[in-house]
Amino acid sequence: MTADTSRERNVNRQDRANAVDREMAASLLPVAAVRALGRWWSENALAYADGTPGAHTVRYTPGRWAQIIPWPSTLAPTSCGGDAWVSRAEVASAVADALRREAFREALVATYVWGKGKRGTPGGSGPATLYKILSAEGLDAALARAVTTLSEHGSKCAYAGLQSVVPGFGPSFYTKFLYFVGKTVSSATGPQPLVLDRVLARRLRSLAESVGRESGHDPDGSIAGWVWRDSNWSPHRYAVYLSFIHAAARQLADHGRWPSDASPDLLEYALFSTSWT
Repeated sequence: MTADTSRERNVNRQDRANAVDREMAASLLPVAAVRALGRWWSENALAYADGTPGAHTVRYTPGRWAQIIPWPSTLAPTSCGGDAWVSRAEVASAVADALRREAFREALVATYVWGKGKRGTPGGSGPATLYKILSAEGLDAALARAVTTLSEHGSKCAYAGLQSVVPGFGPSFYTKFLYFVGKTVSSATGPQPLVLDRVLARRLRSLAESVGRESGHDPDGSIAGWVWRDSNWSPHRYAVYLSFIHAAARQLADHGRWPSDASPDLLEYALFSTSWT
C-alpha cells in the first residue's frame, strides 16, 4: 500500500467516524438505555439526592500503598489495617486543598487511589504503577501545566497535554485527575472534564455500533471499534465524549427520567454502573 493510498484510507475512515458521531449526537441514548438509566435513578435517588455522584464511595486497602509519598491526609493512614472507603466528594475536597497548595502530586495520588480502589492491589499493580508514575521525570510540570491548560484552554487541550507524556499514566487515570481538578478549576471553553475509561468507552462503542448499522455508515462495527477502543483515545474523541454525555444528561431530564438539576458526572457514573444490552 502506497503512502497516498494509506492517507486516503485514513481520511475515508475518519469521514465515516464523523458521520457516526453526527448520528449519535442527533439520536443520543436509545429507548433501552433511557429506560435502564431511569431504573438506575429510581433505585439510587436517595443515595444521590443532591443530583451528583459525590456520595459514590470506593473501597481501598491503605496498607498496600505504604511506599506512596506524598499521601493525602483525606485518605486513611497507610499504617491502618484492613480496608477503608473514600467518596468522590472527599477526593474532590482533597484535590481542592492540594491545588490551593500547588501540591499536584498529592492531588494525583488521591485521584489514583480512588480510581484503582481494590482492583489490582493484591498483586501490587496499583501501587507499583503509581510509584513509577511519581518517579517519572517531568511529572510535576505536566500536572501543573494540565491544571493551567484546563483553566485557559479547556478540557480537550488539558487532555491533549497529558497524552503520552508520563509512562504508565494513561487516559483512564489522567481523566480522573482532570475530572477532580475540574471540581475546583473551571474549563475555559466547552464542558467540564469527566472520567473516561474502558468501561465507559465500551458503552459508547455499543451505541456507535448500533447507530453505524442503522445509518449504514459502519455496517460491520469496525469504525466504532476504532474510535471507541479500550484506551489511548484521541483528544478529539474525548471532546466528542464530553459533548455526548452533557447532551444525553439533558435528554434524560427532558424525558422525566432524570433529575433536571443533575450534574453530568451523575450520568457518567450511572453509565459505568449499569448496562442496557
